[in-house]
Amino acid sequence: MASPSATPARFFNLDERDYAAAEQRCRALLARMTLAEKVGQMSQFTSDRDTTGPSIREGYQDDIREGRVGSIFNAFDADFTRQLQTLAVNESRLGVPLLFGYDVVHGFRTIFPIPLAMASSWHSEGVEAAARVAATEAAAAGIHWAFAPMVDVSRDARWGRVMEGAGEDPLLSSRMASAQVRGYQGHDPRALDSVAACVKHYAGYGAAEAGRDYNSVDLSERVMRSVHLPPHQAAVNAGVASVMTSFNTVDGVPASCNALLLRQILRDEWQFRGLVVTDYTAIMELLEHGVAADPRDAARLAVNAGVDMDMQDGYFLDHLAELVEADDVSAARIDEATLRVLILKDVLGLFEDPYRYCDEAREAAALLAPEHRRKAREMAQQSMVLLENNDLLPLSPAPQRLAVIGELADSRADLLGPWHGDGQAQDARTLLAALKDRLSGAEVCYHAGVPIDIDDTASRQREIAEAITIAQQAEVAVVVVGEKEPMSGEAASRTDLGLPGQQLALALAVIASGTPTVVVTLSGRPLVLSELTAALTGQSAALLHGWWPGSEGAEALVDLLLGDVSPCARLPMSFPRNVGQLPLYYGQLPTGRPVFRENPDPRYSSKYIDSPNTPLYPFGYGLSYTHVDYATPQLDKPTLTGPNDQLTLSIELTNTGERDGVEVVQLYLRDPVASISRPIRELIDFQRIEIAAGARERISFVIRAEQLGFIGSDLRWRCEAGRFELHIGAHVEDTQMLTFDYQP
Repeated sequence: MASPSATPARFFNLDERDYAAAEQRCRALLARMTLAEKVGQMSQFTSDRDTTGPSIREGYQDDIREGRVGSIFNAFDADFTRQLQTLAVNESRLGVPLLFGYDVVHGFRTIFPIPLAMASSWHSEGVEAAARVAATEAAAAGIHWAFAPMVDVSRDARWGRVMEGAGEDPLLSSRMASAQVRGYQGHDPRALDSVAACVKHYAGYGAAEAGRDYNSVDLSERVMRSVHLPPHQAAVNAGVASVMTSFNTVDGVPASCNALLLRQILRDEWQFRGLVVTDYTAIMELLEHGVAADPRDAARLAVNAGVDMDMQDGYFLDHLAELVEADDVSAARIDEATLRVLILKDVLGLFEDPYRYCDEAREAAALLAPEHRRKAREMAQQSMVLLENNDLLPLSPAPQRLAVIGELADSRADLLGPWHGDGQAQDARTLLAALKDRLSGAEVCYHAGVPIDIDDTASRQREIAEAITIAQQAEVAVVVVGEKEPMSGEAASRTDLGLPGQQLALALAVIASGTPTVVVTLSGRPLVLSELTAALTGQSAALLHGWWPGSEGAEALVDLLLGDVSPCARLPMSFPRNVGQLPLYYGQLPTGRPVFRENPDPRYSSKYIDSPNTPLYPFGYGLSYTHVDYATPQLDKPTLTGPNDQLTLSIELTNTGERDGVEVVQLYLRDPVASISRPIRELIDFQRIEIAAGARERISFVIRAEQLGFIGSDLRWRCEAGRFELHIGAHVEDTQMLTFDYQP
């Protein structure tokens, strides 16, 4: 993990000369603007687009004509955005173009797996390619600005929004953040397939208490800087154009008026030059947080803390002018914020051609392009985690009589997951349809099983009995269970992470029928699968976690089930044994009475009396259709001397199976003795290696002093002398250890 003092990257990949030229042009425009027009640029509102299609009400048109709107979100389609842009360019006094934003989280029309699933690939290049497709389609539909990536480190699966991020680890989250920023923004901000990225939610939102959405966050500044800020900084270093504030408080201060976050860290320490926008009505919510007396006070707090654009509540529009006249907000602060908005529009080429993103022919060619669908299928293949396999998968040779059971097996909409842009259910196929197509000569029988959203044991017995009968008549049963799309995502926190309704009873009954059974779980979060996993023991059975896999998810599932490709995904979040373990993550502190320490009375150690501490499936875990052996790792020297020194760890991998495979080699660090208590494990690097059947590969990791560092109790970055442990292996609980010394 990089030191907090790392030099930030350039804004949107611009060199200093290009940035200075854009700033000079925008300052000239700023000098011509009235205070009201400046405040208008700082105000963002949703479009009137709804399920009936796009429309523009008369009052909204007047706001645009009068320069009272700088940005619009939820507006897309080349024709609709052209209509809106025409009002701004042709009918407002200065003709400043609008900036169109949208939540392009895991695809626009071609929907990729949810971000948590893509993080399971541990494949930075693949994630970047997915964001590139999303940007290409969004830009073709008139969108300039994607409200992504979401980089909140999430360690509590009760929180529904874990599906938007990369899981529990700061390093993995940072690499996924950088990859997505590169993918969305591309190499040239004026390219017609690039959009401005917006890293969110700044900051600490993933640590919401009790896993309840919008709840408070209580973090020490050291933990915030050590765990929750690194992915945000990685996005800034990758050149992200904008930052979105989070809904939560941090140490009692809401993020949207938090000067520590917005001024000291973001601007002064990281030297971020982009735009800061709030999340939806976050300034209004300062009243509910109890830190603002009225809307005027809320606007004052937010703008003075460093917010540049107000999303939706209109408090900037209603109150900033009077706040400036009363000297409660400086005119210089308004100029600073407005200039950032104008520079982003300039960098995107909107002053040169306001309609450059409004091209219906390009839109028609880009959406659902065959190459985009191919990439979505590949990413779905690489994102599904094989959790159990008792010699059942792959299904080769393919069965001639197959039972497919479960409501989700015949659903298209639920494959897309929340935040699916303009993705449409009809663009996807169901798993049932995909299996019937691929097994055209086989008998594929289907039963819907039990309704997911009904938890009524008595009335479900008939459905379960029917499903068992169908399973017993088949060679193999595929049971598809999990969450429906509304059960994860924003405003979808859950206290029970088991399979909803009577799905567990259904799955257990089919497994007990004696028919070899593949259980496919679909969800937006880690689930509690302890009872299901126990039932698989000793059975001809397998468990494949598919997350929500997107437009091509059904085809990718069939590819994995039939063995056309081998699973290679690894978990980015620990799966708990039960919900009482949450929050759960591998990088915990050892405590004064660790459970692994020899103890005269082991009862008095940090543990539960009714469950192991360990997760059901640990971070980094995932099976394959092949097997990779790890030789004994070696270090090229025993001591790292000085901040500029480095040592090399090498290890040989052998694919002893009969299939080609992908291995995700994970390198963890432990600092046993330091000035503060340090995590039991800390991921410091990983490599994703393709290994042919029977082949050997020798790989190396370079370890530098900065990877040993941490933020101390005085909030200063330090690398301390001492002996360190390196743990290398297939997942966090399956590693070999080496030691070395650091002598600065």
